[in-house]
Amino acid sequence: MRETYLSELEECNLCEWRCGRNRLNGELGVCRIGKPLVASAMLHPAPPQSYTVFLAGCNFKCLNCQNWKIAHFPDTGKSILGSIAPKKLAKDSHEAINSPRGRSIGADRIFFSGGSPTPSLPYIEKVVEEAGDIGEVKVNYDTNGFMTTDSLKRIINFCDSITFDIKAYHDETHKALTGAPVGPVLRNAEYIAKNARDKLWEFRVLVIPGISNGEIRPLSKFLSEIDPTLPLNFLAFRPNFVLEKHRVTTKKIMEKTVDISEEMGLENVSWSGQVGYHEQISETELSRCKNKGARIAEDFASGVGCTNHPRNCGTCDRLHKCPVKNYESISV
Repeated sequence: MRETYLSELEECNLCEWRCGRNRLNGELGVCRIGKPLVASAMLHPAPPQSYTVFLAGCNFKCLNCQNWKIAHFPDTGKSILGSIAPKKLAKDSHEAINSPRGRSIGADRIFFSGGSPTPSLPYIEKVVEEAGDIGEVKVNYDTNGFMTTDSLKRIINFCDSITFDIKAYHDETHKALTGAPVGPVLRNAEYIAKNARDKLWEFRVLVIPGISNGEIRPLSKFLSEIDPTLPLNFLAFRPNFVLEKHRVTTKKIMEKTVDISEEMGLENVSWSGQVGYHEQISETELSRCKNKGARIAEDFASGVGCTNHPRNCGTCDRLHKCPVKNYESISV
């Protein structure tokens, strides 16, 4: 029996790949998942404090993915929770948030993440509906920004807060890192900033030495011209997945990144994450890498077998035999 709330998956166009596949009948698009599946669910103390639900699968294939075993399911073969009825997940969420542990960390919302939650949007909407029938609870939506405008409006309608990752500003770099074009991401970032500013928890940008150098200034300028008070948090990169042999981000790099962003007019900028204890790259080398982040990322992708250059997962003839999705990282 097929749940009626999943009927649109018979011709899925939830994200900007607009694959049009019948995911309920075994047809797979870029995200390569059929019916929505829950990878894991747990209380999480990081702001916003929440009961975090990680959905399996993703419409990006990021070289730096820290949740690669979840994002690239089912290719990774990771054991996950699997199919959970919306009513049960809603009940579990309420119980966890209102438990002694949930109250002690200040959890007050269900936090949908992944992978990417967008391929599971109809399922999430049903969970939120069921949770609302039980009692009041807030909802956070964590996104890579690659949804259609229609999907974005639906998300804004049911959520209380949005955490929005922007991987890069230039299309070349964004494609090299994620396999996807940046246009829809920047469009959606602007839409939220202008139409749902009160629901934006923060924009998040991962700072990858050498790759991100040429992205910070134009991205900060882009956001500041929309609204200089927009919250932006830079995350320190730690070597992971395909980039597990790349150098770490240092405190000096993070502080310089914040300075650049503030120079471009943003007023609410911060950084977080664990950084390296020693400088691992000279200012001369930093300068030499500037604006060549796409090339560096492409080199890493090529090194694990990606032959689609520039990367564009939506047009790749190896979509269902992707060497990036099948990469086995030795990192924790």
